[in-house]
Amino acid sequence: MSQSNKVFFFDTTLRDGEQSPGCTMHHDEKLRMAHTIADLGVDLLEAGFPIASDGDFHSVQSIAKAVKGPRITALARCKHEDIEAAAKAVAPAEKSRIHTFLSTSDLHLAAKLRITREQAIDQIAAMVALAKTYCEDIEFSPEDATRTDPDFLLKVCEVAIQAGATTLNLPDTVGYCLPSDYAEMFRNVLAKVPGIESVVLSAHCHDDLGLAVANSIAAIQAGVRQVECSVNGIGERAGNAALEEIAAILMVRKDKLDYTNSIVMEKLFPASQELSRYISFGAAPNKAIVGANAFAHASGIHQHGVLANPLTYEILTPASVGYHGQHIVLGKHSGKHAIQHRLKELGHDLNKEQIAAFYERFTNLADRKKDIYDQDILALLKPEAVAAN
Repeated sequence: MSQSNKVFFFDTTLRDGEQSPGCTMHHDEKLRMAHTIADLGVDLLEAGFPIASDGDFHSVQSIAKAVKGPRITALARCKHEDIEAAAKAVAPAEKSRIHTFLSTSDLHLAAKLRITREQAIDQIAAMVALAKTYCEDIEFSPEDATRTDPDFLLKVCEVAIQAGATTLNLPDTVGYCLPSDYAEMFRNVLAKVPGIESVVLSAHCHDDLGLAVANSIAAIQAGVRQVECSVNGIGERAGNAALEEIAAILMVRKDKLDYTNSIVMEKLFPASQELSRYISFGAAPNKAIVGANAFAHASGIHQHGVLANPLTYEILTPASVGYHGQHIVLGKHSGKHAIQHRLKELGHDLNKEQIAAFYERFTNLADRKKDIYDQDILALLKPEAVAAN
């Protein structure tokens, strides 16, 4: 595998993300979101699972026709009909990929597929080869890779490469791994699988234990050069690794993570907001990078520091991810510096004594009222408010 320092972003918002409860999008919404994701600078866009429904097939095909820039990818089980549907759906794209998968853990083989390891190997070899007849760019994923017997996983990877896979994605399907576990799995594959140098290794992490992003970063450090992620981290159960968090980590911690990527950072917040309009929920307020509170400061100590120098409490600027809202939140924890700053923004430059008196009126109100708005601040300046105090 090439040890380029470029990390490729594989966005699965419209496939794994849309499969999660509350995240279904109509055709037009999906197409608009596909254009937005492409504008983010992702390298690959997984547009859907064509065999799932006529609607999904139509959406993938429409995205393949209309969206330029990223390589358009469609998911397929290791089945003839899935692969043929995926191939037909992505055929109009300028650049396309078929992403096929089969479970490889003994638990999945026995309980879900009811096949042996040997049957799984034969199916992988045949279906990856079939996909290769339709498309030069083939990704194979051994589902539940992180709970697959390590020696069997090595054999699976070798067979997939021999059959024509150009990308090997080793997913932490159920979010089970610790970062050290996940990194070690990739190091083992890199050291022991024949032909591994000819393919790109990919990470696909779920957030069941809250480690999806940490595991993705550990995978990059172990030699992985493709990360599969979604806007706002939407996805099955607790979600996928969040695209915006991985991108921000690679930007902020370049001292430890000397990799390049094509993400347009200033478009992260707008993309998050757009997705929130299409699905049933937005990002949690305390969500890193794109949450409403990600750059909000309510404590007087923090407000004073940020007003003096934003670097005191912000490791990246709101503008760097496309956020341009007010980030000083006034309330009962606010200090005089923040109050004075907001008064100046509203056109009122008070002296030290006036600020002290105003601050007393402000805190009295803030103890009774959770949300303080500009009209409340202006009302506290009126003579009757002074008299009432």
